[in-house]
Amino acid sequence: MRRTLPVITLILGLLVSLFMGSLTVPTARAEGPQVPPPEAAGPAVVPRPADWTALPGRTELTHRTRILIDPRQASATALPSGRAELPGPARQSVRGLATQLRTEIEQVTGLTPRVVTGGRPDRHDITLTLTPGRALGPEGHGLDSTGPVRVTAASTHGLYYGTRTLLQLLRTTAPDRRAVPRARAADRPAQAVRMVHLDAGRKFWRIPYLKNLVRRMGDQKLNTLFLHLSESEGFRLDSPRFPGLADPDHSYSRADIEDLKAFAARHHVQVMPGLELPGHATVISEAFGIGFGSGPGACTAAHTHSHLTPDWIIDMTSEKAIRKSKEIVDEFAGWFDAPLFSIGAEEVPGQLAECPRVKDHLAAAPDVSTLGDLLNRYINTLDDVVTSHGRRTAVYNGSEHLAAPQQRVHAPVVFITWEGTGAEPAIPGHDEIAIGPFYNTPNNYHHKYPDEPWMYDAWAPSTAPDMLGSGVVNWADYNFWADDAYFEQHMAGARAILADRTWNGSPTPDTLTDFRARVQRVGNPPGTTPAWTRPRVQDRPSHHWTFDDAAYPKGWTYAGNPGNTIFAEDVAGDLPGTSYIIDNPTPVPGVRGQAWRFDSDRDGVGFGGVDVAEPWTVSVRVRATARTGDQVLLSSKAGALKLMQHGTGRVGFTRYGEADFSFPYVLPLDRWVRLTWVASPGRTVLYADGERVGVVPASVPLPMRSIGTERASLRGDLDDLATWDVALGPSAVARSR
Repeated sequence: MRRTLPVITLILGLLVSLFMGSLTVPTARAEGPQVPPPEAAGPAVVPRPADWTALPGRTELTHRTRILIDPRQASATALPSGRAELPGPARQSVRGLATQLRTEIEQVTGLTPRVVTGGRPDRHDITLTLTPGRALGPEGHGLDSTGPVRVTAASTHGLYYGTRTLLQLLRTTAPDRRAVPRARAADRPAQAVRMVHLDAGRKFWRIPYLKNLVRRMGDQKLNTLFLHLSESEGFRLDSPRFPGLADPDHSYSRADIEDLKAFAARHHVQVMPGLELPGHATVISEAFGIGFGSGPGACTAAHTHSHLTPDWIIDMTSEKAIRKSKEIVDEFAGWFDAPLFSIGAEEVPGQLAECPRVKDHLAAAPDVSTLGDLLNRYINTLDDVVTSHGRRTAVYNGSEHLAAPQQRVHAPVVFITWEGTGAEPAIPGHDEIAIGPFYNTPNNYHHKYPDEPWMYDAWAPSTAPDMLGSGVVNWADYNFWADDAYFEQHMAGARAILADRTWNGSPTPDTLTDFRARVQRVGNPPGTTPAWTRPRVQDRPSHHWTFDDAAYPKGWTYAGNPGNTIFAEDVAGDLPGTSYIIDNPTPVPGVRGQAWRFDSDRDGVGFGGVDVAEPWTVSVRVRATARTGDQVLLSSKAGALKLMQHGTGRVGFTRYGEADFSFPYVLPLDRWVRLTWVASPGRTVLYADGERVGVVPASVPLPMRSIGTERASLRGDLDDLATWDVALGPSAVARSR
């Protein structure tokens, strides 16, 4: 039954609707750089409100400030007459939000407002009110800070986002963080799905990082955390129904997921799960013996991508494989309550059509005649399972490129498009989420980073009815064991831009530099915990890569053909690495055990470590076989250690964008040398075979991203690479030989 609201609430709702029509939407800026005054860009919040009218003066919060809610709305999440759209129904009550806001205001201001049910607001108070009508949608809200501060919305999604603007204003506009500028706003997002996508199949993410990410997403009005939970190298959901599929130490239990969902709900973030079927599925295929490389008449390496095995693809012709795929989707669709559930379904190799097993099946089955039919039938079979849980299926695009005369993907399936600019929908007949322009794949093979200037200055999010939204995407290829912070440093900027652009689709009113300063000023939301940092080691090497043969660690599956993505074990620490898809180093005899031979600029090893501040020491055995213009031993976004420095050919190091440094030492060819860099703040010493050969009055943080860069790897053999978190003295360097 529809609930009758007080007259004053109805009037407030009407005022919000009328006010929205009276506001001015920013127009496209003129050609050439424009630097508007601060008020032209709106308040210093991220994302920018869609409509904002600044008024003179400030509204103060005091020790008398209260948070007022309507007693008839205390347990409500939305008006019964309305049904929230994506990302799903609000699960936080008005009372729950008010209680959370009290804690957050205390963390920001030191004030502890009382939550009061009913009563007349004073000018220092805050009111949270659900209002009828759909003018602002399920996530929109009205904000009036003329005193008292009034937040109105159709659901607690909208109320929550209005309080995010309030909290950011408190953090940015008053020295004591106890006042906000007087203004009125009627705010709503340009796109329904505003997503952050994490590759949690190749990499296992720590729960504390995920919770900090959720806090930041909620603060920036991003609403969907897409956890891509299976890949060829790993499966990250641990269910008793499938013992052995996931390693308990590097996966999430049902209890972990329930805790994360509940936490995310308080920040109005939906946790969207994703599995990867039928491709990218070595870990599943091998766990159950259901890959195209299993059983009689198996497909061969000629029928898949050259660097992978046929078990990379689940056998879509097998009843056993179909049954197991349905069981897996059925189990984990029940763990989540987000509106969308992804089954992946992209990058099935076209050469699979030439496998005799596939040919025989296509010849015998009446409902499929091509590989495209086979894939689409598989998608539809799993879509039926997802739909039975009340969810919509999502897939990555790609299946549309395969001819499929008999099978069409079910119309409600959402395509996550990783091709194109995302400016317009590309898959007719299907809703879409655009991720293509926003890839973050920070390895030296793909070397993909979001183009932040383009995102901020040129990209316009599509508001077409079949474009649900956009997402910034992380992929952990060849950084399987990377630090969480390694990816965060590459994602944070693009994530903030995506939040701003998908909420406020109007042309940006300032420069990217201005925006970054605004993000910095806003800072972290209340409750953010310190990021995990790798503890410094004082009495032994922090890392040591011997380049001897070793198996992938527990919790990871090797999906490559021999010689591809070979593993570099860290025998001293917990930062192993792998080589890339092609141009892999070649194992050869080393000084002690095995070494790796590098002979191409695309040879490299991905670690994904965070740079280590001085002091530090690096020691390595190297046998150079050729001279090139630039040879990098260790690199990061900020700097590099060089075996051959650009311009001098000498051993050195670089601060990218600032300076190159060289020692008075040229690496000899065709003989093993032990090189050791020892850095303290402002000073770096180089040793060759334990003898000091030079000192430079400068230093850089120790680069821990990778061996080599995408354009400058070494030429020669590498063995016994070790790092220390201290500056070793001459006698210790001599002993390390």
